[in-house]
This record gives sequence, structure tokens and C-alpha cells, in this order.
Amino acid sequence: MQQLPNPEFLRRAIALATENVTSGKGGPFGAVVVRNGKIVGEGANSVTAINDPTAHAEVNAIRAAAKALGTFSLNGCQLYTSCEPCPMCLAAAYWARLDAIYYGATAADAARAGFDDAFLYEELCKAHNLRKIPSAQILGDEALSSFDAWMKAPNKVEY
Repeated sequence: MQQLPNPEFLRRAIALATENVTSGKGGPFGAVVVRNGKIVGEGANSVTAINDPTAHAEVNAIRAAAKALGTFSLNGCQLYTSCEPCPMCLAAAYWARLDAIYYGATAADAARAGFDDAFLYEELCKAHNLRKIPSAQILGDEALSSFDAWMKAPNKVEY
């Protein structure tokens, strides 16, 4: 059964975002992961603080929750984030198998503040050779060896 959203968890995410800015640690984004009515992971944007372009609040909160719970699957958890997730964070939420995402500000609100992710959604729809960062497949046959090894591995952990 889906739990109803609890505004107090979103308020915590917003507080993390605001504190992150006022302390000079990073951008205006905060997130918490909740399971059974308790915060199991939280994070704020630390992209510039640690020079990691993937250190968005949602990713940091997901990493903290997975570590705290000792699992990569966050089934039964909800993500509360101060702002609508960017494409990377949305993908991370899906990979983590979160049950729900609740957000405060919208992507349009973020764009007005200088954080515009619209181009990423546009890029994902383009052919590989038309993207700003072009990509091309090379060594496709050789690369299959790692998948062959995976399919034959008796000790793999499926995810």
C-alpha cells in the first residue's frame, strides 16, 4: 500500500537545500529518503564542494539510504526532494526502485534560478550523432565478452 506523502519530510529536504546555500556548501537542493515513516538517508547538493558533477542532493540521499540499509534496492522507500529531479536523479530513483517521488519546486522554478535541465531531455531524444556530445559504438563484439561472463557467473547478484 502506497504511503501518503508527509509534508514534514519535504520540509526537511527544503531545510537541507536552504542550509546548503546559506552555509556556502553548494546549490539549493536537498533530499531525504524515507522508509516506514523514518528518514533513512538525506543529502544536499555537493557538486561544487567536492568537484563531483553527480553529487546532486537526490543521488547523495539515495547513496546514504542504500548504505544505511545495506542494500541497493530501496523498495518500500520514498524520495522527498526540494525540487523536481533532473534526468540523472530521476534515473537514479528508478534504478534504486523507489516507491514514490515527492518534490517541492518544479523544473521551471529551477530554470528561473539558473538551473535549466530542459536541454538534457531534448538531448535524450536526439540521434546519437546529433547530440552535443556525439557518441558512437566501437568494439561492440569485444564488449560482449563482459556480458557473456555475467550470464555464466554462478555468484552474480541480480539487480
